[in-house]
Amino acid sequence: MSGHGAPTIDLTTQSAETGSLKVAIVAASWHTTIMDGLLDGALRAAKEAGIDEPTVLRVPGTFELPVAAARLAPHFDAVVALGVVIRGGTPHFEYVCEAATMGLTEVSVRTGTPVGFGVLTCDTEQQGIDRAGLPGSNEDKGHEAFTAAVATAVRLKQYR
Repeated sequence: MSGHGAPTIDLTTQSAETGSLKVAIVAASWHTTIMDGLLDGALRAAKEAGIDEPTVLRVPGTFELPVAAARLAPHFDAVVALGVVIRGGTPHFEYVCEAATMGLTEVSVRTGTPVGFGVLTCDTEQQGIDRAGLPGSNEDKGHEAFTAAVATAVRLKQYR
């Protein structure tokens, strides 16, 4: 299981620090059921962290996540990128996954704004469902991506 060894990060105990953060969530639109689960998980994590109204921006697909994150990052304490790419019969999967990964990494490093990586790269739709935080899912990657970005923002806040 990919979640084995994951750290436990509880933002509910840090709401005094997290509640004042400005956080944006950028979410792709492909694979609606999976994306709805990822977004719900991120929004649940926001509520737990005392962040009542994170900005949510929907973009067409995972390929568009880096440009949206780049535009938002200078204006927010953290950005969470959510998407899903499911392998098909062409090399398209590799191109989109690499572009999203490299693009989001570049945004985070260039701006100094933590970017939560909630992009699922799956061989099958079922793998996405299993990680989307839906009823019966084994993992909640939307929640995890939000939590990681906000926890990093809190730790880096003193170095701005």
